Amino acid sequence: MKAVYVTLMLILYASGNPALAESMADQVQRRLESVRTLIETSTAAKQIDSSKNANALASREQARNLHQQAQAAFNSGDHEKAGRLLTQASQQMFSGVRLANPEEINGRKKWRDYEAKLASARALQEAQKRVGVEKSDTEARKTTAKVEAILADAERTSTKDIDKAIVLVNQAYLISKASVGNMRGGETLVRSLNFATKEEEYHYEVDRNDTHQMLVKMLLDEKRESQGVDRMVQGFVDKATDLRKQAESRAVSKDFENAIKLLEDSTKELVRAIRGAGIYIPG
Repeated sequence: MKAVYVTLMLILYASGNPALAESMADQVQRRLESVRTLIETSTAAKQIDSSKNANALASREQARNLHQQAQAAFNSGDHEKAGRLLTQASQQMFSGVRLANPEEINGRKKWRDYEAKLASARALQEAQKRVGVEKSDTEARKTTAKVEAILADAERTSTKDIDKAIVLVNQAYLISKASVGNMRGGETLVRSLNFATKEEEYHYEVDRNDTHQMLVKMLLDEKRESQGVDRMVQGFVDKATDLRKQAESRAVSKDFENAIKLLEDSTKELVRAIRGAGIYIPG
């Protein structure tokens, strides 16, 4: 599959970079032959044929029609038009190959996404562990252990269900992020970040609140699938939502100091909800 993409990309590249030693006519004539081979007998053509995918076959047919138009333009002496049409024909074949193997391509993309998210989650987990030591927060070890368990579960799951593994890695990432933000909250954080204005600090608190909201949603979606949402947990969420709305209203009026306080209170309610859903995070 990789070889097919390389071949296709080389053809596309060549279409925009004519060799100086050749005349336009010579270049187009050579491309007519190479694109004809691509469409009719190449590995890409065979993959499209074997896939029996209607859309892939249609893309190949469009490429064939474009090639015929390019040949006609070449015969009439319009080499520039022929070159453009050949580029379009190559692009159609490229689309056809992707359509012929959607599961393979999507699977590779999911694996790349999973590996990138796993690396980020691991890095953030290490940061969470370091901040826990720095703050002498012994309770933070519970969070570290939980994140490690989730990541281990993600790695076991990844070979069987990559979509579920990605969900687990995202969950671990959000837990670590929320934990770090909460442990470094208050005066220590404000001094270390050295906010220039109250508005800047407000936007930081918005991001922290967003992180907790995403984590709560993920945990509650999971809880709904198994045992339903606990009323107490939902009560925390509802109160957090109300406080967030009040904070946003204050921010519109440029009362950022009170908006920050309301956001912090909202985030505390979300921390209670997260703990109620079975995940310990500092805060």
